Amino acid sequence: MRTQKPPLPKGGGPPPQAVVEGFRSIGTVPMDGIPPPLWGTPLLQGGLFRGSDHMNKIELLSPAGDMERLQMSVAYGADAVYLAGNTFGMRTFAGNFSPEELKTAVELCRSHGVRVHVTCNTMPRNDEVSRLPEWLEYLEALRVDAVILADVGVLALAKKHAPHVQCHISTQASIVNYQSARAWHDLGASRVILARELSLEEIREIRAKTPPELEIEVFAHGAMCVSYSGRCLLSNYMTGRDSNRGACAQPCRYQYALMEEKRPGEYFPVYEENGETYIMNSRDMCMIDHVADLLAAGISSLKLEGRAKSAYYAAIVTGAYRHAIDAAAAGVPLDPVWRDEVEHISHRHYSTGFFYGQPGQFTDDARYVRDWQIVAKVQSCDGEGNAVLTLNNKFSVGDALELVGPDVRPQPLTVDALWDGDGAPLEEVRHPQMVFRMRLPRPVPPLSLLRRKADLSPAPQRG
Repeated sequence: MRTQKPPLPKGGGPPPQAVVEGFRSIGTVPMDGIPPPLWGTPLLQGGLFRGSDHMNKIELLSPAGDMERLQMSVAYGADAVYLAGNTFGMRTFAGNFSPEELKTAVELCRSHGVRVHVTCNTMPRNDEVSRLPEWLEYLEALRVDAVILADVGVLALAKKHAPHVQCHISTQASIVNYQSARAWHDLGASRVILARELSLEEIREIRAKTPPELEIEVFAHGAMCVSYSGRCLLSNYMTGRDSNRGACAQPCRYQYALMEEKRPGEYFPVYEENGETYIMNSRDMCMIDHVADLLAAGISSLKLEGRAKSAYYAAIVTGAYRHAIDAAAAGVPLDPVWRDEVEHISHRHYSTGFFYGQPGQFTDDARYVRDWQIVAKVQSCDGEGNAVLTLNNKFSVGDALELVGPDVRPQPLTVDALWDGDGAPLEEVRHPQMVFRMRLPRPVPPLSLLRRKADLSPAPQRG
């Protein structure tokens, strides 16, 4: 083992606190929630697109369930992120953002040319709708780019209390035809997020029969709701958690068995031919092989599902689709190494959803596939690969890992030496969030990741 201390990567301190210039004063933006690698410098090198440089191509819209996931989406190539405050969003159990955190998030995104869309797409009840004006005025003051909504009453309030914020109509509105899209546009919407049960042919027709200034957004990757565009009553009925107010218990993901009335406690699996059938459990959508078709259909924004998923998921999926969009726009095939990245995250078996017609029933194993695990995240790295990292999962000298990062091709490595924060040699790093040092095989941007192959998939369940 090496005993010599590697040089510490150079890094600067935080910039002065920034004031958000908006429609009314909201004070200073705290920067202490953003790690030093993000302070004041571009996150990426290597030709990834940002802001106005990318306006001639389809927008990549990535999930930001909390600050860490937002940082990953920004670093790995998102053109825009969608997120929520502590209320009025459809993912109650994501981390979400307090008002102060949202200020910080908007400032971070603005400094990197990334647009911010705030979800306000629940179906609010009477007591909730009375609180909406104050929240919308706050979003106006922050100068967020868009609010995502599904209720016509919320749209009316948004036009009144946040007149400079674009209104995007959520997939919760179940827009499946051009007449509905036109109607929302007439009411003041600048974008519609189409229902996930539409085919590409139907999307092309909607594009052709709606005003050209109306933007069209579609989900291209992630979990599929087994209901009518997410308007599910099962969760409320079975668990008391209202899916239309952000608290879905996902009963469509449960595994079901039959119980005969006269044999209580005896459960029988449902079989179709010789395979077990999961009655409602859907496959995950994955359109990474068909991004060129999405561009040709006239879609304005390609959306990645996953605000409730991990920061690792946000990073890897965003990076993969960043390369897929850039390749499709350039008219060149996607490098298989980037297509393979979507296999490195936790996912169910993939499908293309309804884009190419009825998907049919999937009767094979519906478990999550979890073959990889993140072990550490790069805080900073110098030009010789000397890096400071934080630990997610323990590993040791001699372990085989893989390095991946923003515009960094996955690269295998063997850990030959580790040091603690003071430069003392280590055989193992084991404490979560521990800061340590190691030498990487190449210089990488902040927020690059070390991962390892690990079968974390759940064991099959039998009835």
